[in-house]
Amino acid sequence: MEYWALVMFLVLVLALMAGFPVAFTLGAVATLFGGIFLGLDFFDLLPLRIWGVMTNFTLLAVPLFVFMGVMLEKSGLAEDLLETMGALFGRLRGGLALSIVFVGALLAATTGVVGATVVTMGVIALPAMLKHGYAPRLATGTIAASGTLGQIMPPSIILILLGDVIGVPVGRLFIAAVVPGLMLISLFALYILWKAWRHPECAPALAKGVPGSLAGRVARSLLPPLVLVFAVLGSIFFGVASPTESAAVGALGAMLLAGVRGRLKLHNLRESMGQTTRLTSMVFLILIGATAFGLVFRGMGGDDLVKDLMTGLPGGQWGFLIFSMLLIFGLGFFLDFLEICFIVVPILAPIAQHFGIDLMWFALLIAVNLQTSFLTPPFGFSLFYLKAVAPPEVHISHIYAGVMPFVGVQLLTIAVMVGFPDLVQWLPDLMDELRGL
Repeated sequence: MEYWALVMFLVLVLALMAGFPVAFTLGAVATLFGGIFLGLDFFDLLPLRIWGVMTNFTLLAVPLFVFMGVMLEKSGLAEDLLETMGALFGRLRGGLALSIVFVGALLAATTGVVGATVVTMGVIALPAMLKHGYAPRLATGTIAASGTLGQIMPPSIILILLGDVIGVPVGRLFIAAVVPGLMLISLFALYILWKAWRHPECAPALAKGVPGSLAGRVARSLLPPLVLVFAVLGSIFFGVASPTESAAVGALGAMLLAGVRGRLKLHNLRESMGQTTRLTSMVFLILIGATAFGLVFRGMGGDDLVKDLMTGLPGGQWGFLIFSMLLIFGLGFFLDFLEICFIVVPILAPIAQHFGIDLMWFALLIAVNLQTSFLTPPFGFSLFYLKAVAPPEVHISHIYAGVMPFVGVQLLTIAVMVGFPDLVQWLPDLMDELRGL
């Protein structure tokens, strides 16, 4: 029967690649194979599993952080940041691209909504970069890659979900994600500087001078989001609030920030709540379908078979780690990060625990790996978001070619994290010492 569990997994992947809805496909495949091999009485366990998902206090942070991100998008924060950073770095060769990276990082730490970030920066920054002579490949690659930083920089939705699926405290996962996030930002910036030095024609400096009122503009643009980041993440890092409680603080702070900017209109509030409801419903529907699929997969003995196969790989712990990273990276070409998180990760996590692998480190390796799924063709969401708002002269081939170096940077980051696990562990340990734990 356990081999039929692998057939069930293969049928699921093929159905998802064919374009069927994720949540309903998960439930339908689970019902079909479970009914044939386990009997319908087996599904008496399912309501208890679903009840456990819906009453999970940690997952309450998901709609609150989504609302915070959507509300900040409506507040016009991204536009102000892009204009100010463009003026600040513009006279430096490659400066516009650097400003995109820094704005993407700040938006990641506040909004965390990848699609909104990519679209906003694509609409505002891409025409300006092309107008000033930037190569389309570098311009599109920078925007698409910077927009995905919300996947790893806290408060990231995927970190909340991974923490729940793998069984790692979300607060510690947020703290540990800071160093890999800063590493990615630094490597993106270094690549842009190297590209601008090696090929000056790809990333020219702006001819305009810097306005005298720039300091005031920087303060007005940067201080409000920095205060919000400190309120949300600082409360988690110093043990003042749980991730769910800090998400409520972030949602309130986003509304206040929108109000200060004069953007807290009724239609903006209605649109934010509607978008939050749709995104949250999508996540939880997929999670419920994945719960049914996981129940049947384990009931058919699929997890034991996968464990036997994985533990039999050459190289032991390192063989499993390399294989699991390659598997997730390969699936990222065809599947969404939510599908991988809810279907594949629950199978891999117990095996990692069996090998004695630190689960927080493993979760962050997966998070950075899943970030590449937004950039890898043919189904990388950031590529489609950017193409939808790009000028006509920008072709999809420019975007595909432009993101490849940034995918390489992300893979390099994974390699560094594998080679130096203490990079992930030292900051959570330091925060524990500061809190006297």
